[in-house]
Amino acid sequence: MATNIELFERAQRVIPGGVNSPVRAFRAVGGTPRFIARGEGAYIYDAEGRRYVDYIGSWGPMILGHGHPSVVEAVQQAVRDGLSFGAPTEREIELAEAILALVPSMDQVRLVSSGTEATMSAIRLARGATGRTKFIKFEGCYHGHTDALLVKAGSGLATFGHPTSSGVPPETAQHTIVLEYNNVEQLEAAFAAMGGELACVIVEPIAGNMNFVRASLPFMRRLRQLCSQHGALLIFDEVMTGFRVGLTSAQGHYARLLPGFEPDLSVFGKVIGGGMPLAAFGGKREVMKHLAPLGGVYQAGTLSGNPVATACGLATLREISRPGFFDALAAKTRQLVEGLTAVARENGVPFSADCEGGMFGFFLLPELPQNYGTVMTTDKERFNRFFHGMLDAGIYLAPALYEAGFVSAAHSQADIEATLTAARTALR
Repeated sequence: MATNIELFERAQRVIPGGVNSPVRAFRAVGGTPRFIARGEGAYIYDAEGRRYVDYIGSWGPMILGHGHPSVVEAVQQAVRDGLSFGAPTEREIELAEAILALVPSMDQVRLVSSGTEATMSAIRLARGATGRTKFIKFEGCYHGHTDALLVKAGSGLATFGHPTSSGVPPETAQHTIVLEYNNVEQLEAAFAAMGGELACVIVEPIAGNMNFVRASLPFMRRLRQLCSQHGALLIFDEVMTGFRVGLTSAQGHYARLLPGFEPDLSVFGKVIGGGMPLAAFGGKREVMKHLAPLGGVYQAGTLSGNPVATACGLATLREISRPGFFDALAAKTRQLVEGLTAVARENGVPFSADCEGGMFGFFLLPELPQNYGTVMTTDKERFNRFFHGMLDAGIYLAPALYEAGFVSAAHSQADIEATLTAARTALR
């Protein structure tokens, strides 16, 4: 049996950094990544046979836990029928119908293979539909690794983005405007200066890549007003929050708080694939008609609507649509978050936490941050010590300060109690 250290050394010889997605390398927290051999329910097992309570859940999709019988059965049947056809299947229609039934803001949806592909395509569609080129994103919101999205804010108001990745030419990002999350004044100033040039605004309604930071109601209300007033499309990136924070996703949450609220375009991933590579973007028919083969905005993919992925996604959506599913999941997540907060208070550690549905986040700060700049003030070294304390106790949290966590339906009362016991020791 190979150890995690041996596997990491071997991986680094053939894979850049030893991983196929950077955060997995443990560079942020130090130490050796755990190489996972299998998952079962709320647990994952590493190459050395050690079990961990899993609060990553493949970064969100495993809302039912690992190896849910109904999902496994659906995937096995799909595999027997064929892995890929490059031609339409009835199951693509079924999944599209299932998604649209739960998302009233969309009339049509296009299936793709990754969240990055979906956000890239949604922005291209917005540009094609409006005939404009500039768009707004917010610092700390991650929308995939497309060139134009790998930028952050500079100093000053409505600063044009500068690439934060090598290999991205400055001219590629020249139409990307980066603003501070939850900053209404910056938003109003940007629209006043260039509202007629903006194709769209893309936003995570609950940002999951600066840990867990939700958009305030005044910010979301004004964002919707300004987009409507200036003819820019509002894109909700729900790759992480979609069918994770509730059955109607984050936009359903905001629609309950702001009656009549809805985005123009929505992007989904993770849960709708149940752990398989699948994502989607969609909106009203009037916008979607610009997409090829109907319109001039081109988008294509050999594996789009893959029959195995759609089977996995459909089975997952059926399970989470059962009555009471999200009530139980949300109660479990709240219990975890409230328990962690109480344990931190017992130990005199600055701590704040928030959650929605099966998604949560915590900060070693006395109050919840509202933007990326405040998130960055967190004591990184203290977090790293906490992370390793939890890992040593068999609790697998995200190996980075800036990532949200996820609870699944498979997590038990005993799992949460074990997590709080481990946290009490780690925080002490």
